[in-house]
Amino acid sequence: MANTQKLVLWIAVLASFIAFLDGSVINVALPAISDELGGGLTLKQWVVDAYLVTLGSLMLIAGSLSDLFGRKKVLAVGLWGFGITSLLCAFAPSGNFLIVDRALQGIAGALLVPSSLALIMSVFPGGKQGKAIGTWTAWTGIAFIIGPLLGGFLVDIGSWRLIFAINVLPIAVTLWLLRSLDLKEKIGKAKVDFIGAGLGALGLGGPVYALIEQPNYGWSNPLIFIPLIGGLAAFAGFLIYESRTTYPMLPLDLFKARNFLYGNLATVAIYGSLSLVTFLLAVFVQQVGGYSAFQAGLTLLPVTIIMFLLSPRFGSLADKHGPRMFMTLGPIISACGILWLVRTEQNINFWSQLFPSIVVFGIGLSVTVAPLTTAVLSAVDRKRSGIASAINNAMARVAGLVTIATLGFVIGAEVSLNGFHKGAVYMSALLALGGVISFVGIRNQAKAQP
Repeated sequence: MANTQKLVLWIAVLASFIAFLDGSVINVALPAISDELGGGLTLKQWVVDAYLVTLGSLMLIAGSLSDLFGRKKVLAVGLWGFGITSLLCAFAPSGNFLIVDRALQGIAGALLVPSSLALIMSVFPGGKQGKAIGTWTAWTGIAFIIGPLLGGFLVDIGSWRLIFAINVLPIAVTLWLLRSLDLKEKIGKAKVDFIGAGLGALGLGGPVYALIEQPNYGWSNPLIFIPLIGGLAAFAGFLIYESRTTYPMLPLDLFKARNFLYGNLATVAIYGSLSLVTFLLAVFVQQVGGYSAFQAGLTLLPVTIIMFLLSPRFGSLADKHGPRMFMTLGPIISACGILWLVRTEQNINFWSQLFPSIVVFGIGLSVTVAPLTTAVLSAVDRKRSGIASAINNAMARVAGLVTIATLGFVIGAEVSLNGFHKGAVYMSALLALGGVISFVGIRNQAKAQP
């Protein structure tokens, strides 16, 4: 790789790592947050989903901003914003304040991921994109897994508030690297779709609020059915508006590309399950198994190691052989690993009950993620890589948002052994669905247009 390519890869990895880390580092801290601020399962869901609502809904407009103003500039704004909002979260005096701060943090996080991937697509030629994306995927995927480990350590040695302070150092390093990047970018002329952004945020926020709060109020309460109906109406309006406006933040014509359409559908199923795995496992082993926060974080360490070793390799293989086989087999392998968790008993033995499942899950995830990202981004013109990466990452975040919001329907009001078993079946089914979608829809001959 040329020096510029190496620098871009480092910047892209660090910036995205920060955003993804904060999406998962929170999971092992949820019991401690609930103990201090109250709120039970509802607060746990909101602390995660408030971040995902703004991250998922605004990532699309961030992709447009990246194409309009330049990847480097948007990335810098996102990094500064993420640092400030992280400090707000660290000093939140109550559960409601923390929820609001997490939503603000998601806004800043939405600026990081699309710009990072777009930087990679802009400096790596087609033949090297798969390996570069594989490296990016390995590190950002590790952020999902290493987050609970790091978060657990910080919770045990001090306070859950420390998990937000860890962002300061990587943000400072990334900003320093960004200043040294000399990159000539072609700036677009598109307008920013603020109406679409507003409709999209309402369309996600209303139903998610209803799903999380309905156990507390019931479906017949106006506090539940009005946000639900209003949110669904806003989402329908969002799709209609995006199909008619001149400068949409969600260009629906991108979905005419077969691999882009089915790759994003597979993303919804696969990443919806991944978000649940990191959320539910971290809470379960602490509340039911009596693990410390750090021990809870250690449970997913094997996945970190496996993804680091294998993801770049499978990215290269997908370049050579096409993504379809990997996107089909990978999720099914992971589904088998997660389904194995139904063997878990009240007295949790990590090595006999959790470890085999986690290893199989990690192998399947490594087979899947790099080929999936490559298939989606290679299906569209490179000039639209900013918005394409934004859509794919928004799909992943929205998937996690929805699956966590629906968790109460599956496991009940609190995390229990029986509820965990039900959750394992739910997560496994989502992963298998991702494999089926890939087999049916993905085609190896789909290539990015020059």
